[in-house]
Amino acid sequence: MPRVPAPSPEHRFSFGLWTVGNPGRDPFGGPTRPVRSPADIVRLLGGTGAWGVNFHDNDLVPIDATAAEEKRILADFRRALRETGLVVPMATTNLAFDPAFRDGAFTNPDSRIRAYALQKSMRAIDLGVSVGAKIYVFWGGREGSDTDAGKDLLGALKRYRDALNFLCGYVRDRKYDLKFALEAKPNEPRADIYLPTTGAMLAFIQTLDHPEMVGLNPEVAHEQMAGLNVTHALAQAWDAGKLFHVDLNDQAPGRYDQDFRFGAHNLKSAFFIVKFLEEVGYEGPRHFDAHAYRTSDEGDVKAFARGCMRTYLILKEKAEAFRKDREIQGLLAEIGAEFRSMRPFQGGYAPAKAKALRRHAFDRAALGRRGFPYERLDQLVVELLAGVR
Repeated sequence: MPRVPAPSPEHRFSFGLWTVGNPGRDPFGGPTRPVRSPADIVRLLGGTGAWGVNFHDNDLVPIDATAAEEKRILADFRRALRETGLVVPMATTNLAFDPAFRDGAFTNPDSRIRAYALQKSMRAIDLGVSVGAKIYVFWGGREGSDTDAGKDLLGALKRYRDALNFLCGYVRDRKYDLKFALEAKPNEPRADIYLPTTGAMLAFIQTLDHPEMVGLNPEVAHEQMAGLNVTHALAQAWDAGKLFHVDLNDQAPGRYDQDFRFGAHNLKSAFFIVKFLEEVGYEGPRHFDAHAYRTSDEGDVKAFARGCMRTYLILKEKAEAFRKDREIQGLLAEIGAEFRSMRPFQGGYAPAKAKALRRHAFDRAALGRRGFPYERLDQLVVELLAGVR
């Protein structure tokens, strides 16, 4: 088995301040670890081989900070970035925690709250750009409903669209080198969140004034919460040219948003995610939106961060072994074998092609007898991951 390389900036691994900085709080209990400053979190990551650190506006600068406090926090943060060599590839706005956003931000029925959400987002965009962010994520955690009785669904989607059009205009007017990435989630904290899946987001993007500026940030746990296949969502986003960012973590289907260490629950799913990203040549950030267990102390938090990156690199090596495995590749060649007699019917429509295809006689019984050796192939994947191949 080849030695797994140590994580380094060339792998483009990033973490959020809210991930390694999570103090272990959950809905049923308070913190189990000290709250660390943003600069301290950067320094913690600086020794792990990580490349980037991301933040919500209020992860970095508390929502009620004074101008003097903000200046001091930013100076400390920038100093820590210089000391560690970490960069800020992505930033985002917290439009979920403050009570003002209890019924959403961009889709809130109160026009004052919608205007405040735009103001907060503009200021947060300025902050992100000031430290080098090139991608800006929008997660609509409160953009949804707990009951549809009081919601105008078409009106809410229009408000969502108007907000993103406004912010695209703001970025263009300021001449920022910035793209937006929308992050889908089916539920939690709202009963039903608008645009709950990658496919829904893709359709929505095409209705915007500047769809070229807006892509996706699929998250492993969010797709799995909906019972969906994460790799399929990544492929759909990539096929549309919209895979701007990706959030890697893990999740048991049907559970709350667990944000486990990448690969901690479903290693086979994690393998196919890594295999896909590496094979298509994805060059964006590989961001770990995950938390250490609540039982972890500060040393174990660093082990959690290293574990996310190490698992990705191990699975990258496994993907390369998959590509070189002669038995696996032989089965794939058998499954995908081309039939020369079908070549005249391939490709786009042409009248002559359609006419010839209508006349062609197929042996339906023979087609029905053909088997596909997926059991053998899947077992080889299991053996590869188990380290016996």
